[in-house]
Amino acid sequence: MALRMNRREAITLGVTSLATLSLSGKAGAESASGARVAPTVLEAHDANLKAALVSQITEKASRWCGGIPDRYGLHHCRTAATLLRDGAAAYFHEKSGYCGSKELFERMKLAAGFLLRAQNESGNIDLLVTNFNSPPDTGFVVHDVATAAKLAQVNGNQPFLSLLKEFLQRAGAGMATGGIHTPNHRWVVCAALAQIHDLFPEKRYLDRIEQWLAEGIDIDEEGQYTERSTAGYNAVVDNALVVMAHKLNRPELLEPVRKNLDAMAYLLHPGGEVVTEISHRQDQNTRGTMRGYWFALRYMAIRDGNGMYVSMLKPLEPEHIRLAALMEYPKLQEDLPAAKPVPENYEKSYALSGITRIRRGKTSATIVHKRSSRFFALRRGSAVVNAVRFASAFFGKGQFVPVSFEKRGRDFCFEQHLTAQYYQPIDDPDLLPVGNNEWSRYKVRRDTSEICRMAYETRIRETEQGFEVFIKAHGTDNVPLSVEINFREGAKLSGVAEVPGTRGAFLLEAGFAECRVGNDGIRFGPGHCDHAYVQVRGAEPKLSGPSVYLTAYTPFEHTLKFQLL
Repeated sequence: MALRMNRREAITLGVTSLATLSLSGKAGAESASGARVAPTVLEAHDANLKAALVSQITEKASRWCGGIPDRYGLHHCRTAATLLRDGAAAYFHEKSGYCGSKELFERMKLAAGFLLRAQNESGNIDLLVTNFNSPPDTGFVVHDVATAAKLAQVNGNQPFLSLLKEFLQRAGAGMATGGIHTPNHRWVVCAALAQIHDLFPEKRYLDRIEQWLAEGIDIDEEGQYTERSTAGYNAVVDNALVVMAHKLNRPELLEPVRKNLDAMAYLLHPGGEVVTEISHRQDQNTRGTMRGYWFALRYMAIRDGNGMYVSMLKPLEPEHIRLAALMEYPKLQEDLPAAKPVPENYEKSYALSGITRIRRGKTSATIVHKRSSRFFALRRGSAVVNAVRFASAFFGKGQFVPVSFEKRGRDFCFEQHLTAQYYQPIDDPDLLPVGNNEWSRYKVRRDTSEICRMAYETRIRETEQGFEVFIKAHGTDNVPLSVEINFREGAKLSGVAEVPGTRGAFLLEAGFAECRVGNDGIRFGPGHCDHAYVQVRGAEPKLSGPSVYLTAYTPFEHTLKFQLL
């Protein structure tokens, strides 16, 4: 089985409870082989390592010798680096089946050789799917290679450390001068330089870190970094800052981590999924968890004695524990403080991020203020409404994307106004160039007629039974309109009728329908059905998962009720 990873992924280790973990061996030292872990931790780790070794290219004549192919046959530096990280953890852990294995050491030599060959003259590597001669992607790779080197150093294994030294120093040279192209890359590079400096101290690494830090950590008053990437790059930044704080003895760098983790407590759905509507990156509107935060959460929970972080951490363990991190940072093995509950009953608005979050136990609602067609999402336990959207066939541009928002009493109010018109001949045609092929340029000189208008209004209100969504569309009459209620895959719907010829599309013709997932449910309606034109021209494409539609002609006013079961 080939390992398929890129820079955004890491091998996760299925393990048992950390209750059996404890410090041992060298008192106060970052001892690798002295760390005691439950046998199943090592079993899971060794099984994942075995899968990587099975997939590794070992033919000496191959260009890719030492690498691991993904499903497309691409050989990424990150997978070779991960093999080194996990291989080193197994090699130095006295209870691993690979402890001191000569065969494993030879395989890690192949991986190290692959990385050296993959380095550009500048010391950087390529991320084959998108970035080339990339200092930040070099940083992601260094994170794992430097961990392997650290385990070699603390175990006094000079041959192993020498195996990785050239790659790390060349990478350090590249990152000490190279650039970045997204905000989180600054801290990725700084963490990597801190790791290399910890192994092979050089002033230029510290100087470069100070250059980036001089810009200030990009966290806002709501606890979000620039990218607001709740299921991705927030965790990357948190983890990088923890590494920097630890390696450089800069505890002040932990303050943004606290601020972000505190904010994330209010961006959690029942079951531990995170709110992703605010993200500016590829995780927007995707399903994600706190899995990437494991390292930062455990480190900060123990360091600060923060019981809320323990509750946020529990859904991640034991599955997402990394043995190499436990060995490099023995603090992670210390006893956790007593757990304290994550907030589960609140209404909290984030003006900068553009959302309001409402939690009532197993009920979780997200109201999106910013310009987004997905202005409302709701879940009751495992029953999930991904989004409520609507559009009319108004000149092919009638998707509702609110441009104004305000809270009026109990109501969250949105509005959008659209216009469309027709154009008259230009009074002086001599002004037009021959051929008149610059329509957009000269359109503004034309008189308009038959001006049409469309006004949308939406109000969302929490009720004793759940939520109500009021929708109004008026201005131009007889325009077909479609309201979409999109559910997560696996939802069992009742009380709806299939839309002929459109897979996964249903009409709520009248009355109420239900969405059920296990014991969780949402009752919604009443329905309205004037036509079956559900994907009106100009509407955004149907979302994945089943969608239930209400259809009408303008003018239209309707209150859609969501009752929690």
